Amino acid sequence: MTRLIVLLIVTTLFISACASSKVPPTRNAGHYFKEGERLFEKGLYEDAIASWEKVRDSYYSPELNILAELKIAEAYYQSEQYVEAAASYETFLKNHPDNEKSDLVLYFLGMSYFKQVLPADRDQTAAHNSIVTFRNLLKLHPETAHKDEVNKYILFCRNRLARHELNVGRFYVRTEKPEAAIGRLEAIFANFPAFNDYEQLYFLLGQAYLQLNNKEKAIESFNNLYTKYPDSKLVRKAKKSLSKYF
Repeated sequence: MTRLIVLLIVTTLFISACASSKVPPTRNAGHYFKEGERLFEKGLYEDAIASWEKVRDSYYSPELNILAELKIAEAYYQSEQYVEAAASYETFLKNHPDNEKSDLVLYFLGMSYFKQVLPADRDQTAAHNSIVTFRNLLKLHPETAHKDEVNKYILFCRNRLARHELNVGRFYVRTEKPEAAIGRLEAIFANFPAFNDYEQLYFLLGQAYLQLNNKEKAIESFNNLYTKYPDSKLVRKAKKSLSKYF
């Protein structure tokens, strides 16, 4: 009985020794790439990025590296980390300017900026970057499938920039700095001809010209308001402003 127990112990120790000396399979770049795909499908974007970063940093092959870089950017975008997504797409374009997927990269770079666009009373750097990127896309890839969509985004961002300038002009009118106001407001006509709120623009310009005691230009601005927006609530305010000077 004792001999049997000893034999079992020896056998167990032998099996354990064999198991501990067994070398685990190597996890190469291909393994981590597929792991990243599985995690991405589950919505585990941070974990997917970590796996793809291992692929990118392994320099296993140029082709796999490029795919990993694209996947990392996509994961940032899908997880709504738009600052990181934009940085990743920018880096990709810098490293691979002639890549066959550059049109798609430009589109998602523009979208990464577009998703960061702030209200008109805030900084408009993201709107500006979005316009530049989308215009670059249309210039380099005029037949892109996203053409109509991109043009709408450009128009939206340009209106946002124009409204920002309008807000600045309004501030100068309110603080009675008419020359500064007129400079910002008049520039909207030249730079944003498709702006969708000329009603406010004509009214504020009229106010600024009145503050400058330029009645002729004030009347011209208010007349444009009357003619183009006859039902506007601002018409009554414009008439009231004029009555103080006549």
